[in-house]
Amino acid sequence: MAMQIQPEATTAADRALEPILALDGITKTFPGVKALSEVELKLYPSQVTALVGENGAGKSTVVKILTGIYQPDGGAIHVNGEAIQFSTAQDAADAGITAIHQETVLFDELSVAENIFLGHAPRGRFGLIDWAGMEQRAQDILSEIGAEINPSTKLRDLGIANKHLVAIARALSIDARVVIMDEPTAALSHKEIQELYHLVETLKEQGKAILFISHKFDEIFRVADHFTVFRDGQFIGDGQISDITEAKLVKMMVGRDVSQIFPTRDSRIGQQVLQVVGYDHPTEFADIGFTLRQGEVLGFYGLVGAGRSEFMQALFGITKPSKGVTKIDGHIRVIRSPADSIANGVVYVPEDRGTQGAITSLPIFQNVTLPSLNRTSKHGFLRLAEEFRLAREYTERLGLRAASLDTSVGSLSGGNQQKVVIAKWLATQPKVIILDEPTKGIDIGSKAAVHEFMAELAAQGLAVIMVSSEIPEIMGMSDRVIVMREGRIAAELAGKELSPETLVRHAAGI
Repeated sequence: MAMQIQPEATTAADRALEPILALDGITKTFPGVKALSEVELKLYPSQVTALVGENGAGKSTVVKILTGIYQPDGGAIHVNGEAIQFSTAQDAADAGITAIHQETVLFDELSVAENIFLGHAPRGRFGLIDWAGMEQRAQDILSEIGAEINPSTKLRDLGIANKHLVAIARALSIDARVVIMDEPTAALSHKEIQELYHLVETLKEQGKAILFISHKFDEIFRVADHFTVFRDGQFIGDGQISDITEAKLVKMMVGRDVSQIFPTRDSRIGQQVLQVVGYDHPTEFADIGFTLRQGEVLGFYGLVGAGRSEFMQALFGITKPSKGVTKIDGHIRVIRSPADSIANGVVYVPEDRGTQGAITSLPIFQNVTLPSLNRTSKHGFLRLAEEFRLAREYTERLGLRAASLDTSVGSLSGGNQQKVVIAKWLATQPKVIILDEPTKGIDIGSKAAVHEFMAELAAQGLAVIMVSSEIPEIMGMSDRVIVMREGRIAAELAGKELSPETLVRHAAGI
């Protein structure tokens, strides 16, 4: 009898080892950028797979392919061993794949049940919405995840934590077999994170395969059964989480030679030009302080939610800190607005160049000269020739590629748009320039041009603050690096202290 049972037991074990979903050799290319190159990923029933990699590794692109937003250029997606194509997001949902994102769009004026089933409400006779059935199904899903929420409650009447649970319930409303959790704890308190861990265990008991994406190593080692590592859009390796240490995982994430990629810099650090003391914000950052000297490139590194961009916006006067002192050339300066900041020689190139950095409907020359109208006008009248001269001077220095300076910024590539934004602020002749993710979303050639120009600016005595999530960029361009974690300075590194491993360790709190 034992011999008759043995084949069945072996077959069941084999089935447990088979992935619900597998990516084989997936490739995805965007203009000038190869986002994914023949990557692999396997998701198993009742198991959590952590997808690990630094910013730009390709994690978000994979999520968009799995949810049907992007279609791969090559490779195959297998669900239960069968090749399948997701031409639309609905195709992915029909295959039982859902995603719980860091930020999910919900509607305050709708009820909880309406938010959960928006776009796929249950229908009754004559195709009409089955309101009673929808509320009952919503109640069932909420109960499954331990959420004590009345499905008829308006969303506006819920707190942030319960809204997050509604977002989770919405993702689970399609009866998913694969659940993607993309930075799910970024906006949660400690108590809410513990509740999320309980939810993960519940989903595992239901046999779902879970893809868990997080920068926080304590979370990864707390919830994951497997790991997969991406680096620069490539598959580096995978395995059981119990078979790897944090140190080895960090090495897989960042293990590359960053020399010979960035311009050689002969750093000539001059006098102190900027001092920041005790910058606080009620929700975004606390006790930020540092100094910056002429000719120095000061890097700011951190993971998602570290508060780097929020602090830079406060330093530039876009938002208002609760307290903090700014000293420029040894004198206290009151910065209430970007105009105050510009007048004192501090300028900011934002991460979102499309909406914050440029007016894409205007031509190049007008974008470049917009903050410098006092230099291009006389007696209140703009001098067109002077506008073109100023724009030409700074765009040529950056190697901008465009048919003419009359070309609208919106028609330029991402790299050239970035050059326009940088040229705009350099034309103000600042003392300090803040570059927030200066090479995000631009091709390798444009990255090299920006790096070369940054080195040139520093050599000319300009003080540079560079916010970057790319470790090679931080390592290759910075004289010193400030690492932020959860709104605070976690470390200040320079010289031999500065390595990919130490950056990740301080950023992740390892």
